[in-house]
Amino acid sequence: MDKEKNLYTVLFAGAMVIVVGTILAYLASALSARIKENERFEKQQNILYAMGVNENEGDGSVDFIPTDRVEQEFTSYITDQLVIEGDKITKDDQAYLIDIKKQLDILKNGETPKLPVFIGEKDGEKFYIIPMYGKGLWDAIWGFMALDEDMTVKGVFFDHKAETPGLGANIKQRYFMDDFKGESILAGTQYAGIKVAKGNNDPVNTIKDDNEVDALAGATITGNGVSSMISKTVNLYKDYFETLRNKE
Repeated sequence: MDKEKNLYTVLFAGAMVIVVGTILAYLASALSARIKENERFEKQQNILYAMGVNENEGDGSVDFIPTDRVEQEFTSYITDQLVIEGDKITKDDQAYLIDIKKQLDILKNGETPKLPVFIGEKDGEKFYIIPMYGKGLWDAIWGFMALDEDMTVKGVFFDHKAETPGLGANIKQRYFMDDFKGESILAGTQYAGIKVAKGNNDPVNTIKDDNEVDALAGATITGNGVSSMISKTVNLYKDYFETLRNKE
């Protein structure tokens, strides 16, 4: 066949598409188990990070429990996993695998979502960890928030898919996440969430009763996304939170 003709080019391109597509399909199939395992470990790491179980050193590091230990640590620190489905609360030791994005889509369709809660214990203190999911500037943002029975934040973890490096992407930096510690999601007796506020006159975040943390420079829309994500999540879980606050 004449290699200078268009037919050769078309046939060659078609053959390459088939070969490359076959290789990618094989790799996706062969690695699917490993990918799922890594996703499972990552969720466990993030949940533990929110409740303060990590390997951070110094002031700026964000270091998770290594994958070769995280499953054991998760089992050790997370004492219960619950699923809230309407008025029903059940135990499920696989609740951490629930895809919160899919559950929010179910809610949008008018159906009842399954909302996971992870109960952890560390140094004699009890933590209630909830997942969060929202929208940043460019794409999805998500995370976990750990609370005590008084609705005080004990820790958070945030991550994102495509926020701007050096700006909105800094939601996963240690200095930003640490600002949430000690804040309350209550304003008096009302659930208010926590706002990422520009110009809140508390840049070092010493005021813990204002339901605000200082915004990231140049990342207003991402910060608004975090505020909205927290507010919507708190609203979803507030009935469950009321049961914790009414414990005798």
